[in-house]
Amino acid sequence: MAISYYSEEGLKKLRSDLDHMKSVMRPSISNQIAEARDKGDLSENAEYDAAKEAQGLLEMKISKMEDTIANARILDSSLIDTSKVMVLSTVKIKNLGNNAEMKYKLVSESESDLKIGKISVNSPIGKGLVGKKVGEVAEIEIPAGKIKFEILEISLD
Repeated sequence: MAISYYSEEGLKKLRSDLDHMKSVMRPSISNQIAEARDKGDLSENAEYDAAKEAQGLLEMKISKMEDTIANARILDSSLIDTSKVMVLSTVKIKNLGNNAEMKYKLVSESESDLKIGKISVNSPIGKGLVGKKVGEVAEIEIPAGKIKFEILEISLD
């Protein structure tokens, strides 16, 4: 699995989510399985089958998250070069098609949340902005077509 970079806050949230899965969700599913088992014949017990399936999915999520955390690195913001767009950069851009200005923080996939202005560095816009400098124009292919964004400002806020 590839190394992925997170803010300290993002990695803390991942660890908290993993802890919740292990300490709350896992015991809850185990209880559901035990209750369903107590109801008798397992060959025709839909509750038992559903609980076992939920358990399998949860264990898969836990395993994947453990791998992610094992390969996660915290990015030290003091080492980020603000001369070009990178992970954890906050970038102010202008859509040259409609002159709308937007501000986004480029983050890892699991930290992205468009409602608060955090976009994944792996998204089409994120990929198109990485490496660009102030004054450059990024031409980005999105499902609706090509959009040109001018880089107005790069910061760490």
